Amino acid sequence: MGHINVLAVFDNEEVGSGSKQGADSTFLTDVLTRVGAALGAADGEIRAAIAASFMASADNAHAVHPNHPEKYDAQNRTLMNGGVVIKHNANQKYTTDAVSCAVFCSLCAMAGVPVQHFANRSDMPGGSTLGNIANKHASMNTVDIGLAQLAMHSSYETAGCADVDYMVRALASLYSRNIVMHADGALTIE
Repeated sequence: MGHINVLAVFDNEEVGSGSKQGADSTFLTDVLTRVGAALGAADGEIRAAIAASFMASADNAHAVHPNHPEKYDAQNRTLMNGGVVIKHNANQKYTTDAVSCAVFCSLCAMAGVPVQHFANRSDMPGGSTLGNIANKHASMNTVDIGLAQLAMHSSYETAGCADVDYMVRALASLYSRNIVMHADGALTIE
């Protein structure tokens, strides 16, 4: 079976994603399974295809707020107009791992897009994203990405104009290539 690009947009994030159309439902897996079956793939082939897939969970990221720089880790500060943010969390609140980070960094390099890395301060808990929620139902390599912004979840969120172009170019790079997982677990980008 070849590759198919999919865009999944989930509802009900702000109330926990537990609805029938939220990230914490079987919706994504159900759709991918039905698509595979419609293409004539057997159950084992569909499961293997999902496991060999790559997902970019795109949300936003916290930029260093000039009024509260003490709230941010000194080594993991992201700035507006500094490029797409790759989000990391040792407790897997963000799904990025070494493999997905390397793949996404390579895709961005191919597109000439700068990347930044974000991790919460270890003494301050942060939120999570739909990536780790959706991965409970459809396990695949996933990177959590976003655009650096101020005042997330407020009525006046602020982001950088250059970052929008960076994100478009990064996602175009993702959607225009085939990421192949080989039998030995190695990933290549075609």
